[in-house]
Amino acid sequence: MDKRILGNGLEVSAMGLGCMGLSFGLGPATGREEAIQVIRRAVWRGVTFFDTAEGYGPYTNEELVGAALQPLRDQVVIGTKFGFDINDQGETVGLNSRPAHIRAVVHASLRRLRTDHIDLLYQHRVDPAVPIEDVAGTVRDLIAEGKVRHFGLSEASVRTIRRAHAVQPVTAIQDHYSLWMREPEQTKFALCEELGIGLVAWGPLGQGFLTGKITRGMRFDDPADLRRDFPRFTPQALAANFKLVDFLSGMAVRKGASPARIALAWLLAQKPWIVPIPGATRLEHLDDNLPAAELALSASDLREIDQAFAAIDIQGAPLSAGLDAAIDR
Repeated sequence: MDKRILGNGLEVSAMGLGCMGLSFGLGPATGREEAIQVIRRAVWRGVTFFDTAEGYGPYTNEELVGAALQPLRDQVVIGTKFGFDINDQGETVGLNSRPAHIRAVVHASLRRLRTDHIDLLYQHRVDPAVPIEDVAGTVRDLIAEGKVRHFGLSEASVRTIRRAHAVQPVTAIQDHYSLWMREPEQTKFALCEELGIGLVAWGPLGQGFLTGKITRGMRFDDPADLRRDFPRFTPQALAANFKLVDFLSGMAVRKGASPARIALAWLLAQKPWIVPIPGATRLEHLDDNLPAAELALSASDLREIDQAFAAIDIQGAPLSAGLDAAIDR
C-alpha cells in the first residue's frame, strides 16, 4: 500500500485501521482470536497505522491491539488517546487532561500496548478546565522522555490547535470526515495546509452506512451500539438517506468496485495529507476496504460524486447530542 506523510514527517499507510469496533461501540465485540487475526492480516496487506484509545472498552481495545501487534511492533505506527475521566467501575464520568492524569494514562497505555513508546498520542477531547498549553507542554515532555513520538488532537477547534501547536508541533488532527460529514473542509483544511498538519479521518464510511451493507429496515436497538442514539440512524432518516447508498452502489457497479471503495477512494483524493481509518470487525471488511487505496477516481468521477451528494438532503445529525457537545468548536 502507498504511504502518506502526516505532520512532522510521520509516514503511515495511505489507509489505517480504526480498531475501536473490534471491542466497543458497534454492537458485540469481535472474538479475541478473530480480532487479532483481523489486525495482523491488515499488517500483512500493507496497513501500518492502527488507531485505538484507553476509552475504547474502556481499556480492552488497547489490550487487544497490544497483543496483536507486539510481534510486529517495529513495522507499525500506533495511535492512542487520553482525555476522559474513567472511574473504578469503568464508567466515563467526564473529561480529564490534567498533566498528572495524562502521565498516568500514558504509563497505563504503554503497559496495555506492550510497547515502550506511543507513536501518536492524541488528546481525545478538549478539556475546557485545563489550558491547552498545559496539555501540549506535558506531551512535549513525554516526547523528550521518549515515551511518545508525536502529538495529536481529536475534534479540536482551530483556535485550540493553534495554541497547542505553538507549544508542541501538532502532527495530526483527528476529525469526523466522510462523504456525508463534510464539516472539516470548511473548518480545518486551510489550517492543515498552513501548519503542515495531517488529518486522520474517523468514521470515513459513515459508521457503516456508506458501505451499502446496512439494509432498508435495519434497526439499531443494541445498547452496545452507539448508532442507536445517532439521529441519522433512525428508521425515518435511514429511509431518506438511502439515496446516498443507491448512488454509490450504481457507481460501484460501473467501476467494478464496492460502495465502500468508492467512498474511501473519494476521501483519499481530497488531499494527500488525509488518512482515513475505516474500521473492520471481520476479515471480509479488509477485503472490501483496502483495495480503495488502488482505486483511481477521475476528475469527472469526483465531480459526479460531489454533485450527487450535494443534491441529496441528508437527514439527521451525524452524532448524538452528547457526543456532539463534547466537540471543541
